[in-house]
Amino acid sequence: MPKQQSAWTRHVSASAIVFATLMAGCAAQPPASAVPNPGPQGGRGTPEGCQADKLGDEALIGKSEANAAALLNGCAWRFGDREGQHMPGTMDYNPQRRTLDVKDGKVTAVRRG
Repeated sequence: MPKQQSAWTRHVSASAIVFATLMAGCAAQPPASAVPNPGPQGGRGTPEGCQADKLGDEALIGKSEANAAALLNGCAWRFGDREGQHMPGTMDYNPQRRTLDVKDGKVTAVRRG
């Protein structure tokens, strides 16, 4: 005759299945227009500079994330807020570094430091 499971064992098994299902649904999904390499995150940029140095920071506002990343190639930059998610950053002050906020795939703000 098969051994019956105790109520406690059935409860633990059911809890494990519910937990695994919830965790699978919480997996982080990157934005659809994600930039594969989002910048040096606190780096100082390159000595040659970048195209964005020839433009004012306000020229980046309204650009798509991909276009802004292309203009910032060689610059020190990072994401501050990306599609509602606050991104990690360092607390050091670097006046050459730009911090971009992106909403709906477009740059909405640029800060220095």
